[in-house]
Amino acid sequence: MKIGFIGLGIMGKPMVRNLLKAGHEVIVFDITKANVDEAVSSGAKAATSSKDVAEQCAFIITMLPNSPHVKTVVMGKDGVLEGAKPGTILIDMSSIAPLASQEIEKACQQKGVKMIDAPVSGGEPKAIDGTMSIMVGGDKAVYDQVYDVLMTMGGSAVYCGKIGAGNTTKLANQIIVAVNIAAVSEAFMLATKAGVDPKLVFDAIKGGLAGSTVMNAKVPMILDRNFKPGFKIDLHIKDLNNALETGHGVGAPLPLTAEVMEMLQTLHADGCGQDDHSALAKYYEKIVGNTEIR
Repeated sequence: MKIGFIGLGIMGKPMVRNLLKAGHEVIVFDITKANVDEAVSSGAKAATSSKDVAEQCAFIITMLPNSPHVKTVVMGKDGVLEGAKPGTILIDMSSIAPLASQEIEKACQQKGVKMIDAPVSGGEPKAIDGTMSIMVGGDKAVYDQVYDVLMTMGGSAVYCGKIGAGNTTKLANQIIVAVNIAAVSEAFMLATKAGVDPKLVFDAIKGGLAGSTVMNAKVPMILDRNFKPGFKIDLHIKDLNNALETGHGVGAPLPLTAEVMEMLQTLHADGCGQDDHSALAKYYEKIVGNTEIR
């Protein structure tokens, strides 16, 4: 199958490689030429614009930072909808606001384009090995049609409901991940200040009820002082902002989300926005006097 792919960042590049490994022809575009060149070196073909991608492909994936970027790429000048033919399928795998997904889908309908929202979880490691969790919203028939393609990039692809449901599910995921990392950071700072080796605490509790995928992935990074981004703090701020706006809109209280958002904003102000979100540990290190968890 010929597949268009727009957005070649930390997640997009390995996703393209997995599509290529599965035997698909992939036409790529990104505003950063170096990202395009890297994808081309892996076997993809370069397009000159989002419109050019849509003119060549009846099946398009977007993987972009936030709602405004997706709107511009899809609905803007030289965007997907300027080049797409009726019947084209657009899978937006970006993590954006659910209301934005609904707005973009309405514009797609006017052009005869079918759209689903399919954000992912798992960060760069799972994008590389093709085991991301994919959350899908939109027409069930379109989901069924694209399921096999999604599964070349993911370990699961679960249908969650109408358009926007995928991104609502992703916001729930991001709340849980953020609060979990904060709780882990708080707990391991307690161990550090009490004079108990955090590595031994990790070994003791990871198999119990407190154990989680988040703990297993992020505690080793914290202990090794490895904050190379698999998922950046600034991107998690974006997701929690979308969660808070959505929560306010539907009347869902999100006090824990708001608290962790303030922690992340503090780290952003300290110049840590490009660190992995495991660097939430630095917030606790700062407020106790720069004591490192290690």
